[in-house]
Amino acid sequence: MVENHAALPQPAIRGEARGRSCTRAEGRDSLELAFLTVAKSRGGIWFGFAFLLAAAALPAVSSAQDSYPNRLIKIVVPFPAGTTADEIPRLVAEKLSARWGQTMIVENRPGATGNIGANIVAKAEPDGYTLLSTAPPPLVVNQSLYPNLGFDPAAFVPVSLMAVVPNLLVGRKDLPAKNLQELIALARNQPGQFTSGTTGPGGTPRLSMEMLQMASGATFRDIPYRGGTAPVLVDVLGGRIDTMFINISDGLPHIKSGGLKAFGVATEKRVPQLPDVPAIAESFPGFYAATWYAMMAPPKTPPEIAAKLSAAIVDILKTTDVGAKLRAQSMIVVAASPAETATFLKQEIERWRGVIKAAGIKVE
Repeated sequence: MVENHAALPQPAIRGEARGRSCTRAEGRDSLELAFLTVAKSRGGIWFGFAFLLAAAALPAVSSAQDSYPNRLIKIVVPFPAGTTADEIPRLVAEKLSARWGQTMIVENRPGATGNIGANIVAKAEPDGYTLLSTAPPPLVVNQSLYPNLGFDPAAFVPVSLMAVVPNLLVGRKDLPAKNLQELIALARNQPGQFTSGTTGPGGTPRLSMEMLQMASGATFRDIPYRGGTAPVLVDVLGGRIDTMFINISDGLPHIKSGGLKAFGVATEKRVPQLPDVPAIAESFPGFYAATWYAMMAPPKTPPEIAAKLSAAIVDILKTTDVGAKLRAQSMIVVAASPAETATFLKQEIERWRGVIKAAGIKVE
């Protein structure tokens, strides 16, 4: 887990930008002297003139970054509207728009387990005016499943890991098991007799179940669905599917109403919302699986712009009203810096690459 450290405060970022501008201005004076020397020594008037023009252009980059943002910003979400992956960027966009006085729009471009939307942002101008707000698949999972994504996930510039939602193992209410140990015992004794509904090879529900089977020796029969977790949940509630991994915010209401049984939360420790439900790690140390949401910028976006975005988003996530809204949906607010986000993504890539390879998961 990434610890919840604050990103650089806004004044510090502005101060650094001013410092760079001064340095470039001083460097430009030196370059003008160099131009005169070159012109005199070589008689190269045209060479020196071109050299000076290049030097004069240096402050333009800094000026563009200092003025950011000064027009509409688009956030691409590679998943359908109305999902948790869509709710967080809309909340952040609303607050950023009020803070900066600029229009923010959220555009849903679902398809190919997030690859379509990610590919759009990967090819966008690296100026901070097109961003990607995403869940795990296109950044840390799909590269281990698809032979050709059309983009490089590692080339995206991290802005902030915004929030994490723990995954939860649930089952139909009449499943003949009272706890995780009994469920595992049933699945061991009757391999393939108990089903697990998943959202496809690249979704964390499938990967979480594969990781549980590897850790426990139990065998569940995978039933893949299209259209996200909603149709899977409907069939578990209806008793047509035995189990599924679901994020806690979607499963909690049905657990409280008695429609689902909760067998374990995929975190290191128990969560306050379900204090009587054990962490799966209590039985299988190191077990961790969560759905998370991160803001990313296109490849080659200047670090100054990513830092400015990150500082603003971190401040927003730490406000009382935004934090309360996210916690009400059982989310853990992370609000990570670009560096912390990069470290977390590397850990996730290794985690799921190992599961995919060991389970032999392939895209059909």
